[in-house]
Amino acid sequence: MIRPRALMASALVAILLSGCGVWRAIFPKFEYETEPPTLPADLGSPAILVFTKTNGFRHEEAIPAGVALIEDIASRRGWSTFHTENGAVFTPELLDRFDVVVWHMTSGDVLNEEQRQAFRSWLEAGHGFVGTHAAGDGSHTWPWYRKTIIGVDYGEHPLGPQFQEATAIVEDRDHPATAKLPESFNHMEEWYSFTESPRTKGFRVLARVDESTYSPQIDFLWMDKDLRMGDDHPIVWTTCAGKGRVLYNALGHQAAAYETQELKDLTEGSLVWALGLDGPACP
Repeated sequence: MIRPRALMASALVAILLSGCGVWRAIFPKFEYETEPPTLPADLGSPAILVFTKTNGFRHEEAIPAGVALIEDIASRRGWSTFHTENGAVFTPELLDRFDVVVWHMTSGDVLNEEQRQAFRSWLEAGHGFVGTHAAGDGSHTWPWYRKTIIGVDYGEHPLGPQFQEATAIVEDRDHPATAKLPESFNHMEEWYSFTESPRTKGFRVLARVDESTYSPQIDFLWMDKDLRMGDDHPIVWTTCAGKGRVLYNALGHQAAAYETQELKDLTEGSLVWALGLDGPACP
């Protein structure tokens, strides 16, 4: 016999899953476009491809907020942007029109094998990649992407509460991505935990979160789990993929994050570096 409390809990979970998009995270799509989009004829240089396809969880509010911020930065800087959710843009011919690809909140396995190979070859040849938040979550199963781009496996994020204000520590202010950030700042976020620090893989950590300033645990319904990584809990890091410049930023779940000066500066600095306009190159 099903107990009333268990039945109520199951019903609550079903409501939460259907209401916040978690259903897609549990049951991802496997849809791959084959007809590429038409790029604007006047696409200038440098050019940024903003890719927001989601075969997993979809951040409905954060996606347009982040796209608007990137487009605003590009407009002010004189850069070109093209936003799409069509994975068929990942062909050698179309990628050659771009200098940087941003996977903004991209989730799930979004490219077929041919598109994956085109993206990998393009990046390793010396272009740039910036990933935000969901681009580093557990929905990505492509081994090369997980090992080379993100570097470590996603763990989980807190529940009870999910969003918490915590202190971010900027370790490296010599990098263009974090040069304008203060030494520390408070930020409201869904703080991702990872199974290990990318620092152990040789990645360059730019910022971490101070776990003493929030509760890194799942305490929700029947779930009780400790998500602490300890003193080394990175949230922004960089690496090289061949000659390609790679930066991952775990922040930005909520739309309001893109209105903060810290995320504005981080986003702009990340693009500056990924475009090769400032900072260290990849050998």
